[in-house]
Amino acid sequence: MLSLIWTILIGFVAGLIARALKPGDDSGGFIFTTIIGIAGALIATYIGQAMGWYTAGQGAGFIASVVGAIVLLFVWGLIKRKS
Repeated sequence: MLSLIWTILIGFVAGLIARALKPGDDSGGFIFTTIIGIAGALIATYIGQAMGWYTAGQGAGFIASVVGAIVLLFVWGLIKRKS
């Protein structure tokens, strides 16, 4: 349970960092950025640990969370642009 809470907290920070690093105008607000960051962190944590790239608590997990959040922001931008 505690690891899930840490993943959510790291996802929050990862979402803010991803928003700062991703170029372009994103119209989503603070809540949306937080949700994208948490989703990116959860996906990156699951995939990274399932592939054996890192274990829980390693720094690479944070980097992967930021990358996951950037990817989700990019995909969201593509989806939003089409509609």
